[in-house]
Amino acid sequence: MENCFWKRQGLYVLLSFSFLRVMCASIRFSVPEEKKKGFLVGNVLKKLKLEAGELSVRKAHLAAEGTQEYFHLDIQTGDLLIKDNIDREALCGQNDPCVLLSQLVLENPLDIFNTEIKIEDVNDNAPKFWKNEVVLDIPENIPETTTFPLESAQDEDLEENSIQNYTLSPNDHFRLDVQRNKDGNHYVDLVLEKSLDRERMAHLGLTLMAIDGGVPKKTGTVQININVLDNNDNFPLFSKSEYKARVKENLPQGTLVVKVEATDLDLGSNAQILYSFHRVLERINTLFFLNEITGEISVWGQIDYEKEKSYSMNIRATDGGGLSGHCNILIEIEDENDNPPEVSIISLTNTLKEDSPPDTVVAVFSVRDQDSGDNSKTGCSVEMNLPFVLKGTTNNFYQLVLQSPLDRETVTEYNITITAIDCGSPRLTSTRLINVQISDINDNPPLFEKPSYDMQIRENHIPGLLIGSVHAVDLDIKQNAKVTYSVLPGKGDGLLPTFISIHSETGNLYALRSLDYEQIRGFRVTVMASDGGSPSLSSEVIVRIHIIDENDNAPFFLYPLQNNTSPCNELVPKSAEAGYLVTKVVAVDADSGQNSWLSYELLKATDPALFSIGAQNGEVKTRRALNERDTNKQRLVILVRDNGLPPQTSTALLNVLLVDGFSDPFLRRVDVSVQEPEEDKTLTKYLVICLAAVSFVFLVCIVVFIVVKFLKKDPQSQFTAAVPHFPPASADAPENCADSQNGSLPRTYRYDVCLTGGSLSSEFRFLRPLFPVFSVGDVNVPGKSRISSDIKDTSEQIVNIAAKKQGKVPLSEDPAAKSGGPSCTVNQAIGVNMNSGQSDWLSYH
Repeated sequence: MENCFWKRQGLYVLLSFSFLRVMCASIRFSVPEEKKKGFLVGNVLKKLKLEAGELSVRKAHLAAEGTQEYFHLDIQTGDLLIKDNIDREALCGQNDPCVLLSQLVLENPLDIFNTEIKIEDVNDNAPKFWKNEVVLDIPENIPETTTFPLESAQDEDLEENSIQNYTLSPNDHFRLDVQRNKDGNHYVDLVLEKSLDRERMAHLGLTLMAIDGGVPKKTGTVQININVLDNNDNFPLFSKSEYKARVKENLPQGTLVVKVEATDLDLGSNAQILYSFHRVLERINTLFFLNEITGEISVWGQIDYEKEKSYSMNIRATDGGGLSGHCNILIEIEDENDNPPEVSIISLTNTLKEDSPPDTVVAVFSVRDQDSGDNSKTGCSVEMNLPFVLKGTTNNFYQLVLQSPLDRETVTEYNITITAIDCGSPRLTSTRLINVQISDINDNPPLFEKPSYDMQIRENHIPGLLIGSVHAVDLDIKQNAKVTYSVLPGKGDGLLPTFISIHSETGNLYALRSLDYEQIRGFRVTVMASDGGSPSLSSEVIVRIHIIDENDNAPFFLYPLQNNTSPCNELVPKSAEAGYLVTKVVAVDADSGQNSWLSYELLKATDPALFSIGAQNGEVKTRRALNERDTNKQRLVILVRDNGLPPQTSTALLNVLLVDGFSDPFLRRVDVSVQEPEEDKTLTKYLVICLAAVSFVFLVCIVVFIVVKFLKKDPQSQFTAAVPHFPPASADAPENCADSQNGSLPRTYRYDVCLTGGSLSSEFRFLRPLFPVFSVGDVNVPGKSRISSDIKDTSEQIVNIAAKKQGKVPLSEDPAAKSGGPSCTVNQAIGVNMNSGQSDWLSYH
């Protein structure tokens, strides 16, 4: 069995080498970082010396090592273009050179070329100090040339773009000493040139500037504040010059890594030691935490072996006098199996024909693990009972090939799970799902969801309204399952050309024109569904369309006939009692159902309390017995309403004549249009004339009152006279009404204007004297006879007209008045109601 296994493995290796031609040659390009998307890196055709169009024919594509692809290959021109922003510092940090690796894969036959793209550095980072301010406590009287190490600036750029020089602000005491080690890093020391005197200068501020070599140059600064202290002659000393620690990656935050310890022989504050990082990169501060009092270094951030395998840092111990000692710490990181294998698809065929032959290549992929040692060794497998098998190739490449025939009617698609596992402890796995669709031939006709369809549409709809939709399903896919709908001519009710159309893609049925329920109640058509295969398959279904009635017809009166030019008249004897049947109105509605349910009501009548109508039967009857006060001609407006939403209504006019008995039926129909007496408008004309006269008298009185008020002659008079000027009967009227000496009445009068609350639109009253009140017959009033006569004539005219309107005896014809009854005084008040046209009898004073 073991020999057979090795023979089979050897056969697979020979087949894989015959299937693939792996070229070990590498393609190299270089490109500066921070270039925009679409920047040309190089041309692959020129590098490989291939013909134009060969990349497209052989399905050339790039397979990047990692999850992100930074480059794009134009298979038409062979140009290699930038696909995403490239930051050299983010990709490689301080590693030089920075190279992105990928594979150029050509199929048919399969060739794989290694592509190396070098990312060149540009000056896109300025020097940066870890702190913005450095505080140095320096004792006075220390020897000259004493060196104080300073924190170096960090620049993520490389070579000429990195830091090239440091400068110090001008001063009398210090200078800079810049040295460069074998690694190319600068060490900056502050050298004392002139001794310090705390009594003269207790504080000193300096500015340290780091300058890089890029074009243009970029700088970074830090402020150095120096505090001059008293003498401190002992430096802190560490127990070791170098501490070493070995820890595993992914340790939790707060885990202790190493502890440093320094001692100082001084006493008091000069012996109090504080620990701090010195000359370390910025990322050290994000990964480790140093307790400045105890000297314990613990994990602060995420330690990843794949990013960096060791860390070196310098620790400074500073006593209370400002002296410091230094030690170095080396921390080595051990790898953990924390990265699962990564499956990268290089080539994939998503669709296979149902008749694809065995050994057809479905996918080509690779498996990578970022761990090291045994943790990076991987294996790959797929699920059992699938018509596919894996074949391994070189460089951790695999092929997924077809091994047995396919049947789309049994399985339409395959979701193939590729499982990769590494050899670490514990083992980690990752999966990649590949979906393969199986194409089909046209062997299934479309099938409707229902054996028949019933649809409804309301009448009077707008043309083009959607009636409903039919839907057919084809078990095939793509073009074979594309269903088109059509209506078969010559089948159904033959109404298709004028009534209905169908959308060929959606199956929506539309009404071509408005339908009337009163003309057609429904019809049916035959719809055919055809697929897009070759040859095409089809099926049919019957669609029945029902028209729903709308309340679109108003009721129509048959009796009395609606819209008739001659009015309909009914005769009713004046001796009719309550419940007497006058007539019966009849109306019809062309709609159906509840839209045709009719109800009657009396909309308007000359005497609403005299007649009633049956809401359901339309019978017009008397409510009470007739009497002599009822008008001989009664006009009824009858309304009929259907039960639709919204309801429709119609009205009809019916004249009812009250007569003193009749014997012949034909006498019930008479034309009374000429019997209506002409309305007597004489009383209205008189009322208007009287109202105008009274208004004129009122205005004259107001004017006279104002004039007399301003032209009073007697300064001893207590009141101002206001004589009402009535329309004179003759030219000498003013002479009879005025005093011969001063033109005024001998006794002073005062009148007020009496108006009702609604005087602007309703009533008017004559002036009424406030004081004193005299009778017209008073002998002490000069000119009394002329004024009394004028007022009396005008008042009697208004009262007589109002009396005639109300059917009373006029004042001129009243025996009491003729026989010397009570006479009207000057302040007689007569109110005329302008709205009702009636006169109101008021009291006499």
